[in-house]
Amino acid sequence: MTNTSKGLIPATILTGFLGSGKTTLLKRVLSEAHGQKIAVIENEFGEENIDTDILVTDAKEQIIQMNNGCVCCTIREDLRTTLSDLAAKRRKGELQFDRVIIETTGLADPGPVAQTFFMDDEIAESYLLDSILTLVDAKHAEEQLNTRQEARRQIGFADQIFISKSDLVDAAAVDALTHRIKHMNPRAPVHKAHFGEAPLSQIFDLRGFNLNAKLEIDPDFLKADDAHDHGHDHAHHDHDHEHGEHCNHPHHHVHDDDVKSFVFRSEKAFNPAKLEDFLGAIVQVYGPKMLRYKGVLYMKGSDKKVIFQGVHQLMGSDLGPKWMPGEKKASKMVFIGIDLPKEILLQGMEGCLV
Repeated sequence: MTNTSKGLIPATILTGFLGSGKTTLLKRVLSEAHGQKIAVIENEFGEENIDTDILVTDAKEQIIQMNNGCVCCTIREDLRTTLSDLAAKRRKGELQFDRVIIETTGLADPGPVAQTFFMDDEIAESYLLDSILTLVDAKHAEEQLNTRQEARRQIGFADQIFISKSDLVDAAAVDALTHRIKHMNPRAPVHKAHFGEAPLSQIFDLRGFNLNAKLEIDPDFLKADDAHDHGHDHAHHDHDHEHGEHCNHPHHHVHDDDVKSFVFRSEKAFNPAKLEDFLGAIVQVYGPKMLRYKGVLYMKGSDKKVIFQGVHQLMGSDLGPKWMPGEKKASKMVFIGIDLPKEILLQGMEGCLV
């Protein structure tokens, strides 16, 4: 996963459970006057293509449908072919489009779709994966998150999360849902989207997969995380712990979701070789359960920040900006995954420090 270069076609993955409003959001984006031509790749089950007819007539977009059900490897192969054909037609001037949106079926795991953009050289040379957007239906989210791991995974993968149908439930339910989502994925901003209304600035060019030094983590999550976690105290300061006494959030302990996130932090430098060995070993064992992980790391022997991120077993790192004079050097890494062994990971990371 290297940094972006010019001329790549940006791609957005749109995911979310059935009825969460993906098609509504998509229609809005296609009909908005942004002057961009968008190719839409649909990966839906069976006979759900009524919407695409509407999209074609309304928006005059070139739409490619994939009705191959939902087995990850078939998607990966078909998606690869579809993306490759699209890029070839664009190069020859047969098709015009500025970006691609891949709408996944309600039950899909976005992981293999995202991996296609990194594992295949031809695809990586034509496209830039911009972000994964996840829609969550406020009315049915609780039941879906309680009963379906796919719904929880979709939240873990997201770079941006939209809550739809929030007008159908009370404010307390939306707050509880938002808090639950932030514990699963503190990286992704959460917005409300009524009937697909969302500004394009929240949909396109989010650079969720860019390796950059901006590691957005929800600050409330960090405070709460510190309050519930006295064990790993290496870089936490006492004032963080006050949050525990008068924490007014509805507590997330009610739902012990299998998709969880946690943060590793330290002010000591990493030994690069040790860290590489450790992370290499960890992804071999836990890769399928590791949804997204991203960090800004302080490495021994480097005057630059090291930016690191991964999806499942794929990981990459890049040199970021220099540490500024007087800037406190520290590492911060967030892991989002399914039943990851927090202690093993945190202790292992700790063991790679100089």
